[in-house]
Amino acid sequence: MAIKGVLFDFSGTLFRIESAASWLSAVLTEADVPLTDAELVHTAQRLESAGALAGGAFPAEPLPDDLAALWAVRDRSAEAHRAAYTALSRRVALPDPRLHEALYDRHMTPAAWRPYPDTAEVLGALRGRGVAVGVVSNIGWDLRPIFREHGIDPYVDAYVLSYEHGIQKPDTRLFAVACDALGVAPEDTLMVGDDRRADGGAADLGCAVHFVDHRPVEERPDGLRPVLELIG
Repeated sequence: MAIKGVLFDFSGTLFRIESAASWLSAVLTEADVPLTDAELVHTAQRLESAGALAGGAFPAEPLPDDLAALWAVRDRSAEAHRAAYTALSRRVALPDPRLHEALYDRHMTPAAWRPYPDTAEVLGALRGRGVAVGVVSNIGWDLRPIFREHGIDPYVDAYVLSYEHGIQKPDTRLFAVACDALGVAPEDTLMVGDDRRADGGAADLGCAVHFVDHRPVEERPDGLRPVLELIG
């Protein structure tokens, strides 16, 4: 089988969100709200445990029924995504209640994201080989500015974002939209992601699937390079 198109997940695959401490520190600095170093570390750890940083860890503790229901559909609309993550943030006391919305806004900025070291290299190589490239992501906001700011956008032929379609992975319909956007049949498509459940749904459509580890940028310098070997 010759791979003619490759779909990539966003968070944990092509890009990584900043640490919870960096995220919180940036918002506190912008709001001119002081915390001691110890308070910042403790609060960042609590926010991370709560699952409040989109692209970071999932909630460590069971959620109340109403929040669990919202969490399950968080990527189907921009409204649900913001509501879910700010609700998780509000489970942690902050010095100013306005910081919860500011934290959510911060995570959508290019400064909050870093591409993995081999992202541009691999996507550029695929473009050079004539392989179509798409990004298919469970997300509640437009990630295109992230790609543009980091110089990755020229390598992407199509973006398929869950909130724009009201469908989230692993629903095969989202992968079908992505394949159609690339003009490539599922059986000629490779899906690359870090989530066995969500990204693995592409296999049910007939796509090949390859998984990478969701690790900090510094710990995964070449996790995407095997994709170049898989496409033949």
